[in-house]
Amino acid sequence: MLGNRLSTRACVLVLFCVATTQAVAASAQTELTWYGQSAFKLVTPAGHVILFDPWFANPMNKEGKATGDALKSVDLILVSHGHFDHVGQAADISRRTGAKLVTTLDLGEALGRYGGFPQENMSYQTLGNAGGILTFFDGEVRILLVPAVHSSHVSGKDLGVSTDEETHWGGSPSGFVVAVRNGPTIYHTGDTDVFSDMARVVQWGRIDLMLTCIGDHFTMGPERAAEAVALVKPVRAVPMHYGTFLPMMTGTPDAFQSALAARGMAGVYAPMIVGVPVRY
Repeated sequence: MLGNRLSTRACVLVLFCVATTQAVAASAQTELTWYGQSAFKLVTPAGHVILFDPWFANPMNKEGKATGDALKSVDLILVSHGHFDHVGQAADISRRTGAKLVTTLDLGEALGRYGGFPQENMSYQTLGNAGGILTFFDGEVRILLVPAVHSSHVSGKDLGVSTDEETHWGGSPSGFVVAVRNGPTIYHTGDTDVFSDMARVVQWGRIDLMLTCIGDHFTMGPERAAEAVALVKPVRAVPMHYGTFLPMMTGTPDAFQSALAARGMAGVYAPMIVGVPVRY
């Protein structure tokens, strides 16, 4: 009789623990923080930390380099192309945290050879090319590498890792479609112009967040960025890569908002504030 009671209590306890675990998992959210330019930090429901183009020392981030220095745990660093304003503190953060590099194969090799990135923190498991899908954390995160229309080179001097003044080929630039289990699907355009195949980035259903460059001069400006949003049809469009290299970069969020509204897409405009996390 006592054995039956203990067995019943044990079953109740197990069921309670399972229910509690499921409730916690269901309530967990994805957190996204923008730090200016194209730099973002993504925290998944399971707590994995992913960085995009970690140039934290940009003029829009009042904390500057200290943002990257304060990071203690990072799992993946996604770098869209080799320019210093996108590579940023990637090498230093990887060296301190063991974060793995996710980018194109050629850029990975260039960053390892000329950009100071620890080669032990990149491999064929984390490097790919356009159209390739990389899977991490038992499927919690899937990353599709997509093309971008831009340029890419690596300069040790620009990155502050050597006195090498030569620029070295950094492979083809890219964007990323990141699908998070129990979370959003995010399209980070990298630096690019609009191109018709943007309509095909929808690999796993709709794009919940499109992080799109709008600055002009070096990338598409607000009007062409709005054309890109029309092709992708995301739930929300977040402007990025503006306000840093002035006066050359003339694109503004207001102009982007107006361009979206002119196309009947005012409702997708979703600007972020530097340093303020948003949960999905």
